[in-house]
Amino acid sequence: MSLFTRNKEEKREAESGRLKKQLNRNSKHFLEVEPKLHTHLLDELRKHQGKTRDEEAKIIDDLSQTFFEEEDHRLSFEEKQELISSIKHELLAYGPITPLLENPMISEVMVNGPKEVYCEQDGKIIRSDAVFQNDQHVMRVIEKIVSPIGRRVDESSPMVDARLPDGSRVNAIIPPLALKGPALTIRKFSEKPFTIQDLVRFGTLSEDMGEFLDICVKSRLNIFISGGTGSGKTSTLNVLSSFIPNEDRIITIEDAAELKLNQEHIVSLESRPENIEGKGNISIRDLVRNSLRMRPDRIVVGEVRGAEALDMLQAMNTGHDGSLSTGHANAPRDLVARLETMVMMAGFDLPVRAIREQIAGAINLIVQQARMKDGTRKITHITEVLGMEGDTVVLQDLYLFRETGQTDGRIDGKFISTGIRPKFTEQLELNGYKLPASWFAGEW
Repeated sequence: MSLFTRNKEEKREAESGRLKKQLNRNSKHFLEVEPKLHTHLLDELRKHQGKTRDEEAKIIDDLSQTFFEEEDHRLSFEEKQELISSIKHELLAYGPITPLLENPMISEVMVNGPKEVYCEQDGKIIRSDAVFQNDQHVMRVIEKIVSPIGRRVDESSPMVDARLPDGSRVNAIIPPLALKGPALTIRKFSEKPFTIQDLVRFGTLSEDMGEFLDICVKSRLNIFISGGTGSGKTSTLNVLSSFIPNEDRIITIEDAAELKLNQEHIVSLESRPENIEGKGNISIRDLVRNSLRMRPDRIVVGEVRGAEALDMLQAMNTGHDGSLSTGHANAPRDLVARLETMVMMAGFDLPVRAIREQIAGAINLIVQQARMKDGTRKITHITEVLGMEGDTVVLQDLYLFRETGQTDGRIDGKFISTGIRPKFTEQLELNGYKLPASWFAGEW
């Protein structure tokens, strides 16, 4: 049998198994028993408030067996186990997508409607066999996610950003904006934050680049991490933030709190959307301005995407060295242009040259990250901001990722130094760090 034929057979068997599982769940007996058992367990669990999730799972197992003995004998053993598992996911977690969220190999879950659930595994998007009953079922899961953190989603506010207790990022959008039914996107984060060693092991950067960035953070350089959606900016920001010395006072500012730092002196701030009356909105810009009054040693902004760019640049230019942030851009030069645009969104009629001088004076280093065609994440540029030359912000690449080809669908390449020592070398050396010549033994 050829490889092509075998792959077709495997796909057909997988599809057959998926449909059979759905047919079992849609059988007459299954559909009759499920709502009865769900209601029974919900009533019983209300009598056991304050239990842990494991204790509640044990109660569900015991009560379900009693229910089956007293009420029903028509379901097979497999159907009973499937029913109990389904109800556990519904009552204790997030419904049909719970197994996907618990799978460490899956990095993102995307619900396009009740019957379309996709997930990202090993950098590839595949369709899952998970399905919801209807739009209301998806809405119940969305409400379960957003309610505990004080967010809301309804027709008057049909979009919401939220987070799960483990820090995973959640976005939901519902009708009338979503035409195929409520859409839910969950980007998972590891319960154990990545370290620089993890990024080196994943091939995101080289050891020399990791040590270089470690020294730059400890020497209080201002660093922006740039990249596209899903390129791993937040994970890299988390790793760079872990280099901040423990004695520094850190203020983190985010739309939905995702950063996991281990330092002792941290104040975490989170923006707040407007309430049902259209009031009470607290933006990232408000929090950045307020953080300047909180005596920060370091300001870490999860993502700059609007007028807060002006306040962030001013903070970097007025003694708040060592600040970190991320922004969406496809290249270091594009980030400079995007920052110009975002500063203009603040509503001040500033000359373009003045804005560029702010950018050139504030940022020391741009770390460009990209998601490659094979799904891997790479730091493709570490670029120094040298200053102004005429009306242009001058950039100089220090490290690059050079793609050399592909092997079995995986991108081959290597990280190289351009052979240029950074202009801020003296600042690093004044902080007690020596830069080995081998770090800058470039090919060019």
